[in-house]
Amino acid sequence: MKPFVMIPTYNEKENIAILINKILILKIKNIHIVVVDDDSPDGTWKIVKDIAKKKKNIHLLLRKKDKGRGSAGRDGFIYCLKHGADVVVEMDADMSHDPKYIPALIVGLKDADLVLGSRRLKGSKEVGRGLIRQFITLGANWYITLMLGIKVKDCNSGFRCFKRKVLEKIKLEKLESKGPSIVQEILFKAHLNKFKIKEIPITFVNRTKGKSKLGLKQLANGYFMVLKLKMQHSAGKV
Repeated sequence: MKPFVMIPTYNEKENIAILINKILILKIKNIHIVVVDDDSPDGTWKIVKDIAKKKKNIHLLLRKKDKGRGSAGRDGFIYCLKHGADVVVEMDADMSHDPKYIPALIVGLKDADLVLGSRRLKGSKEVGRGLIRQFITLGANWYITLMLGIKVKDCNSGFRCFKRKVLEKIKLEKLESKGPSIVQEILFKAHLNKFKIKEIPITFVNRTKGKSKLGLKQLANGYFMVLKLKMQHSAGKV
């Protein structure tokens, strides 16, 4: 098995080297790490480039055009598949997703096609998030579940593990999301293709370094994208 960890980044210089090291010390056999950076002004990509010079299993995909969380995720997944990934773990670079769960996500593929690190299961926790942010997340999850009929408890989780066949089937080149709604778009298309989706509990820790890129504009675009997916599906276009 050849597992890849795909990490989209933008201005994460305070976190990225620490995160890469935490993944490497897990000593997962044949592990590769792909950092997809949108030409971060803070030099995140330079840090990754220096690490990659010393470690052949670290890869930098530096993007200077068509920037955004959605297209970064798309290009990152495509890169992983082109380089022989059998399994792809997707995670954020802000340290909210603890690498210690990566082995459990991979093991979860024994009886599933897609495994989510969930904040909504018994045994899961959220640390450092305010009540307002938690309320927004719960509301968004309710809305997505209602609109798209996805039978999972955490539709917003960006900490996920895919079998290769899932990413091949959903036709990555045709993904429309430019922002964070790529998380819901991929999940919905995996659901429509009847792939088995499983959740495992995680502890989600709010970032302590750097700034969040998720604002009102991104939230609004996400709600609109979910509505668009619903309409496309109703029209038989998805």
